[in-house]
Amino acid sequence: MMDTVTGEHAAHRKPQTQRGCAHMSLGMAREGQTVRVLSIHAGRGLQARLAALGILPGAELTVLCASHRGPVVVAVKGTRVALGRGMAQRIEVG
Repeated sequence: MMDTVTGEHAAHRKPQTQRGCAHMSLGMAREGQTVRVLSIHAGRGLQARLAALGILPGAELTVLCASHRGPVVVAVKGTRVALGRGMAQRIEVG
């Protein structure tokens, strides 16, 4: 699909950036990468559950395990947390 503004093919478009930082979902982060939570795109229930685990906007996470299948394991405030793929896709990081 062609972007009418830039004339680029959608598959070749670069991720959005803010202050030199690429935005992506936590599910796209690589193992060993340290990221900061920018926002959480979920209902109040999931937001409360993530907040109880220390995953809030502004929190720093280190990705420990991020295979293409299975959960995403992150370290947050010295604790390992395993998140399902669907949950990880709702967390925007940079």
